[in-house]
Amino acid sequence: MTDTDRSPTDDVNVAGTADPTRERLLADVAALPSLPGVYRYFDVNDAVLYVGKARDLKKRVSSYFQKNHGGTRIGHMVTKIVRLQTTVVRSEAEALLLENNLIKSLAPRYNILFRDDKSYPYLKIASHTFPRVAYYRGAVDQKHRYFGPFPSAWAVKESIQMLQKVFRLRTCEDTVFNNRSRPCLLYQIKRCSGPCVDYIAPADYAIDVANAERFLLGDQQELMHELQAQMMARAEALQFEQAAEVRNQIGALSRVLHQQGVEDNTGVTTKDADILAAKVEGGRACVNLAMVRGGRHLGDRPYFPKHVDDAFTLGDDAADGDTADEEEAGAAMQAQPPEVAVLEAFIAQHYLDGGVPPLLVLSHAVSKPLIDALSLQSGVKVTAQHQPREPRRAWLDMCIKGAQIRLAQLLAEEGSQQARTRALAEVLDLPAENLDTLRIECFDISHTSGESTQASCVVFEDHTMQSAQYRRYNIEGITGGDDYAAMRQVLTRRYAKLAEAAAQGTARLPELVLVDGGRGQVSVAREVFEELGIELSRIVGVEKGEGRKVGLEELVFADGRPKIGLGRESAALMLVAQIRDEAHRFAITGMRARRASVRTGSSKLEDIAGVGPKKRAKLLQRFGGLRGVGHASVEDLLTVDGISKELAEEIYRALH
Repeated sequence: MTDTDRSPTDDVNVAGTADPTRERLLADVAALPSLPGVYRYFDVNDAVLYVGKARDLKKRVSSYFQKNHGGTRIGHMVTKIVRLQTTVVRSEAEALLLENNLIKSLAPRYNILFRDDKSYPYLKIASHTFPRVAYYRGAVDQKHRYFGPFPSAWAVKESIQMLQKVFRLRTCEDTVFNNRSRPCLLYQIKRCSGPCVDYIAPADYAIDVANAERFLLGDQQELMHELQAQMMARAEALQFEQAAEVRNQIGALSRVLHQQGVEDNTGVTTKDADILAAKVEGGRACVNLAMVRGGRHLGDRPYFPKHVDDAFTLGDDAADGDTADEEEAGAAMQAQPPEVAVLEAFIAQHYLDGGVPPLLVLSHAVSKPLIDALSLQSGVKVTAQHQPREPRRAWLDMCIKGAQIRLAQLLAEEGSQQARTRALAEVLDLPAENLDTLRIECFDISHTSGESTQASCVVFEDHTMQSAQYRRYNIEGITGGDDYAAMRQVLTRRYAKLAEAAAQGTARLPELVLVDGGRGQVSVAREVFEELGIELSRIVGVEKGEGRKVGLEELVFADGRPKIGLGRESAALMLVAQIRDEAHRFAITGMRARRASVRTGSSKLEDIAGVGPKKRAKLLQRFGGLRGVGHASVEDLLTVDGISKELAEEIYRALH
């Protein structure tokens, strides 16, 4: 793999015929090899505009500059290109992998970009003499058994309830299990077999666990036949009570087997498959992912990519194919539905790191090299099917309908949010030229009688709450319960460096800073902003109305404007209340977590099997508290008397 960096320095438009930058770009393009690779385009600020792959770099990159793209999105992008960088690779599959990694790491403006969210929940069967079934999210290890991934927490919990009904596996924590003297309510309602009080032998419980694992892996029918044979054998041996228990298990199992596997027209069951449907409308896109694992449909999950409006829709195979007529090839690719580009972007970014099932059922056909690359990367033969027959057709139709519904909901919600943003801008006389970039930050203080004071900062931008930009601040060094001092501290910590950077033109201050409070809190904010040299017009306080009733809030200003009340039906007040409530929620959840940590600092250690009171005390004493234990490595934990390597690894996993 080799990199080539083409970097003309003239800051000019590449569209002109006598442009030095264009001439250099064309010279660089002419020197490109006819080999597979990946190319990147940069603008004058050295920001990445687009990342693409090609079977033939020279032919593909040349297509951007050999004709006039007019006022299309492609044309707008080409006018901004001032630098080209290419990487030659050995194969088209390798180009796909590199393109995917670069898109996720660089987030180019003209690429369709999906949020990198692989944090799916799993169903975990923890290793133990009497294994426990539990919900799990995080990194998996080899010590326990994991089943999934599942599209949602609800799907995992539903499966756990099913396992409780059919196989009566325990769900209690080890600390509860180890200290039971009589069975709990779950035993009474026949959702647990009572292993905590030895109501079931380890060997019999192990059989139930093995059967549960077989069920999750898709061996339902084989399991049903074995249970029926087992019931008959026990009945013939005159073990009628045991036969009745197996009969009840068969009945429970048959009731949950209405969720059938996806079968093809030959009747062969597909135990693991993903169904993908893409829908593009109104400048937004949705990919709905439905999962089938172990022959059971687990539900679906929608994904909404960024940069769809700016995304370059001409496929990477349009100009570097084998056809002699480039215009014909380009026209054919332009006629390709936008859903295909969205679907291919999702498949590349979602699966090329791994985790792909052997079957993908798709709403649109995608390129064969992409599927081949998935097979090569995962080591599993991946089959893609976009025109399935019954009953796969029914699953795909459901997935397509889900994508349509989710996208319609998104467009409706965004329309409502945009109207609220516009209403607030009008009320506060904010610039309305580009409301997509309007940034609002809101602060709230939370504590319990002065204990564990925390401040929250939430961010609203692009007509939605930006949860990834939320921040919490632990407030220290003040008198407990002094909200004014807490507000002063958090605003100073938030804006001191930001104001300096904004003055130098390297950062941007929010257009609006909301504080949850009336004139007192606004006065504190005014003093901080005066010290930092920030315009006071940015500060708005949200004061409780008469009787502290919802809908009667008033806005208080730091720059001398009279306070205003917006009324219950005001779209602007709805937005202010939404942001204020989110700041309050974020602050109070953080405060409660911190308070719980302070009051029961070793509670996480108590949940770890094998860590009793003596070992817990030794750990806390050795490292100075739970935080110190959390910062300790496995090797550090091994220095504590009584901590084995296996237990040290378990403690490290539990605290990270």
